[in-house]
Amino acid sequence: MEAPIVVGIDVGTTKICTLVGRVEAPGQIHILGVGIEPSQGLRKGVVVDLSAASQAVARSIEKAERTSGLEITSGLVSLAGSQVSSVNSRGVVGITGRVIDEDDIARAIDAARAVAIPHNREILHVIQRGFNVDGQEGIRNPLGMHGYRLEVETHIITASAASVENLRQCVGGSGVEVSQFVLNPLASAEVVLTETERQMGVIVVDMGGGTTDMAIYIDGDVWHTSVLAIGGNHVTSDIAHGLRLPMSQAEEIKIQHGHALQAEVEPQEYFNVRPFGEEEPVQINRQELALIIEAREEEIFGMVLQEIKRSGYDGLLPAGMVLTGGASALPNIRVLANRVLGVPVRIAQPENLHGLTDRLDSPAYSTAVGLLRWAFLMSEFSPQGERKRAGQYINPTYSQGGATNWEKIKNILKRLLP
Repeated sequence: MEAPIVVGIDVGTTKICTLVGRVEAPGQIHILGVGIEPSQGLRKGVVVDLSAASQAVARSIEKAERTSGLEITSGLVSLAGSQVSSVNSRGVVGITGRVIDEDDIARAIDAARAVAIPHNREILHVIQRGFNVDGQEGIRNPLGMHGYRLEVETHIITASAASVENLRQCVGGSGVEVSQFVLNPLASAEVVLTETERQMGVIVVDMGGGTTDMAIYIDGDVWHTSVLAIGGNHVTSDIAHGLRLPMSQAEEIKIQHGHALQAEVEPQEYFNVRPFGEEEPVQINRQELALIIEAREEEIFGMVLQEIKRSGYDGLLPAGMVLTGGASALPNIRVLANRVLGVPVRIAQPENLHGLTDRLDSPAYSTAVGLLRWAFLMSEFSPQGERKRAGQYINPTYSQGGATNWEKIKNILKRLLP
């Protein structure tokens, strides 16, 4: 069979990136179309101007259609924002035939979904973390086992229904159907995490313009997710206020001269800027700029550390932190993160890309590429190519051996719930 064409639309606070791709081999993605457009009408991951946001999304989709030569009718869309929250839930069912089958697993997950969710919130993901059969914990694959009582532990991610619907309208205005919303750090994790890191215990942090998105993986499963309403735009704002500059000029200075550690900048390094009220350019010491950046970045990583401790998993992350996202491109930001969190830190970006990849070789595009990987896995492991609505269990097809195929795709399927 020919590899399916997949589409991912990363709707961020600073940029909108639409990618059209084809997965030609395990881990290898061929990019067929790219549409990158400055974001408008969004603040901290939430739509605040529906018209402006819709137009920006439409321009991004149009560029991707033009470069790929294909018409986009549906795609996966990234989602973040402080309105996202998560909760852990357990579902318990009785085994009908004393042997656990696929229907029993689906019923257990449905039972876990029956948690009290406010009417103004929508379930985005139901991610299974482990099974318990007749009191025996730590079961990875209950299929085919004998028992009377099956219990599943799940991680449920919800978002504001109004925010989700507004984003759906932004994309739908271009004639594109949203096949599923995917939380930013889960999409990024598809391309930046190794299987060893997932098993050992790791936190992936996607630093965007308006939000910093986190997901903790332990034993190959998602154990905790969170979105902090702070990101690279706050650093730009600090520079604009501290040096009395327009936001656009502050962003350029951050990219050209920014540094995350003041101590690593030479005292004699200067650059020219033209602040408000000045007729002639003035010289600014680069150490002064680094001091502004370091203070804000230290605060952001301090908030990440607080969230890790609040989750209760701070002692279970030997693989440390994997940092990605556009705001992670500052020089020496890895060293600063290591100093604040006290864990190993590495910066990751999409790899094994082919085709139109000139602009995608950056941590800023981890979420967009991750959406392609996610979409491909959905199409590959949905039964008979049939997808169910977001929020429902995706039931895989099994061979007569049952457990063999389940073991191969189990780690993937649990990231595809719903």
